[in-house]
Amino acid sequence: MKKSRGILNLILAAVLMAVLGFTTVVGWGDGKTGAAKNINLGLDLEGGVSITYQVKGGTPSAEDMADTIYKLQKRVEQYSTEASVYQEGDDRISIEIPGVTDANQILDELGQPGSLYFISETDSEGERNYSMTGSTGDTAKDFTLNKTIEELQEDGSVVLTGTDIKSAEAQTYSDQTTNAAKNIVSLELTKEGTEKFAVATKEAAGKESIGIYYDGAFVSVPNVNTEIADGRAMIEGSMSFEEAEKLASTIRIGGLTLELEELRSNVVGAQLGEAAISTSLTAGAIGLAIVCLFMCFVYLLPGFVSSLALLVYIGLVLVLLNAFDVTLTLPGIAGIILGIGMAVDANVIIFARVKEELSADKSVRTALNAGFKKALSAIVDGNITTLIAAAVLWVLGSGSVKGFAQTLALGIVVSMFTALVITRVLIYSFYAVGLRSQKLYGRSLKDREPVNFLGKRKVFFGISVTLVIAGFVFMGVNSARGVGAMNYSLEFKGGTSTNITFAEDYTLEEIDEKIVPVIEDTTGDNNVQVQKVAGTSQVIFKTQTLDLEKREAFNKVMIDSFGVNEDEITAENISSTVSSEMRQDAVVAVIVATICMLLYIWFRFKDIRFATSAVLALVHDVLIVLGFYVIARVSVGNTFIACMLTIVGYSINATIVIFDRIREELRTKTRGEGLDKLVNRCITKTLTRSIYTSLTTFVMVAILFVMGVSSIKEFALPLMVGIVCGAYSSVCITGALWYVMKTKMEKKAVSAK
Repeated sequence: MKKSRGILNLILAAVLMAVLGFTTVVGWGDGKTGAAKNINLGLDLEGGVSITYQVKGGTPSAEDMADTIYKLQKRVEQYSTEASVYQEGDDRISIEIPGVTDANQILDELGQPGSLYFISETDSEGERNYSMTGSTGDTAKDFTLNKTIEELQEDGSVVLTGTDIKSAEAQTYSDQTTNAAKNIVSLELTKEGTEKFAVATKEAAGKESIGIYYDGAFVSVPNVNTEIADGRAMIEGSMSFEEAEKLASTIRIGGLTLELEELRSNVVGAQLGEAAISTSLTAGAIGLAIVCLFMCFVYLLPGFVSSLALLVYIGLVLVLLNAFDVTLTLPGIAGIILGIGMAVDANVIIFARVKEELSADKSVRTALNAGFKKALSAIVDGNITTLIAAAVLWVLGSGSVKGFAQTLALGIVVSMFTALVITRVLIYSFYAVGLRSQKLYGRSLKDREPVNFLGKRKVFFGISVTLVIAGFVFMGVNSARGVGAMNYSLEFKGGTSTNITFAEDYTLEEIDEKIVPVIEDTTGDNNVQVQKVAGTSQVIFKTQTLDLEKREAFNKVMIDSFGVNEDEITAENISSTVSSEMRQDAVVAVIVATICMLLYIWFRFKDIRFATSAVLALVHDVLIVLGFYVIARVSVGNTFIACMLTIVGYSINATIVIFDRIREELRTKTRGEGLDKLVNRCITKTLTRSIYTSLTTFVMVAILFVMGVSSIKEFALPLMVGIVCGAYSSVCITGALWYVMKTKMEKKAVSAK
């Protein structure tokens, strides 16, 4: 690269950082497009809409409630992946959607949940089931039903019900004949619905219509042009895209098992005060400064370049969060701050390789070329493996799992770009402008004697087995004590929601300082969740399930200490916000992600033993952190899911780096050198990298733990354990597992001959 090109690149990099900085801090235009303050925030940071529905027709069964809650959860994810749906009392369902301030808008767009039926035009005797009462055209409002729904069901005229609809979506396509844009509603049916619709459309094709009847009125009466046997139908007509969206929403909401009616809707404030956000951001800034100083100290000029690349990384992540409308919660902020530590990983891999080349008396230019080339496979394999996990979690997960996957995938793509493009351009530009002295690029010590990690493998295996078993043992002990195997929060096991109208309009900070400590002392629950109802003095407190004695004590302390009128206190038991279906989705997603990672590693390394060792180490890390949750009684809530998913995505990286080095060394293995010596040498050569990346990530999370609020501490503490465990398993377990499996298989192959 020429000097002039290097200067130009550095100027462009400075401009890029300035533009990103201006965009995130100020934004563009009247709407401040791109500004960090416009990022969608979750219910815990910004507040949103809370809607409560009442079930029509008496007390429903637990199965019907669970089915309706799960389907509503999937519906509201169109607004935010962090939206939550839970049961309140015996016959109520509450929905909380962050980042929205207009409850009526949500109610209009979501639709009023009711009964949905697809009705054939005539019954088996040829009598019409519905008739057109006006002469204004073939529109749904002109049709009236000639019989009751019960009569139509008896004579078989009801073709489908809402439960037969799998999905409904508004779309626009270009007509091939006229090239005009047409708005349609695309339907996908369930397996049972497909079979029933095939029969009905075959009979009605070309001569009849099938009316869509919802909550007492027709919403659409489309003609049937042909038999539909594949379970995919299309409703078209002269409608705007907004009308198509409304029809699709109506059909989706009509697929619920239960009929619901709106009971109340509120705009609720943030669950956490501004202090929670500011302390988390301060912790992130401090952590970033420490990481940058560390990188500059260890790697000199390359470390400075890495720090600049980190600033670009942060700017791009914030801009893309805005661009893709990702909803950011407090654990999400922690995840981004954690991503800063993880983004260092690729730079450490590159510049650790550069230092190795410089130690072999290579020139700076040659060392840089070799460093980027040799680090490429480890960076790509490690990040793609994690990206596969994120993609699977995104597709198969729901709720907070899907939201976490979005943030994880975004961080991975951006970190790869900054490491392989920004870092590379910057370091070569600095070299081109004249910064070429080896002293600026760091010079590592000569290769040290390999540490005999494999010689201690039985000790390491013994420690790991003991730690894993300890977690299960304490589960049994806790269950026997009657305190539960794990300390589940109300997100997992439900609790009590108490609505109180105070005589004084307290701020969220005042509630946290004056009222919450009193509630914690009275109920014994140290994880009280708070929501203010906007425009009123009402406050909602969510706690663990309170028995009659604790409810009475709660009410008494509110009356005595804060002058609350007893009539202004209402309480209902609420279900978990993480439903059993959502947990099942998360478990299935993690299992599928693990299998996909195994297959990818097997494909890339051409050895099933590499893949098996990596996955076993990943399971090992998850089980040990699970054991820590059990033994330390850390609250198991939404942050638990985020923590476990972070470990799944993070712990595989260090293992990939070690295996990449083993794969490389096997190609040039000296004749007569034992496999154990080769593995020990590879682990030792990558040891510095494993320590540095784990240390930088640990520092970021540790500062979060020291400065963060309670919900962040619950995320940070077990995550610190996971980071240490991941470093330990990568260095002490994975190489040993691969070695044992390889030597055992080879011995069996020899003995078989």
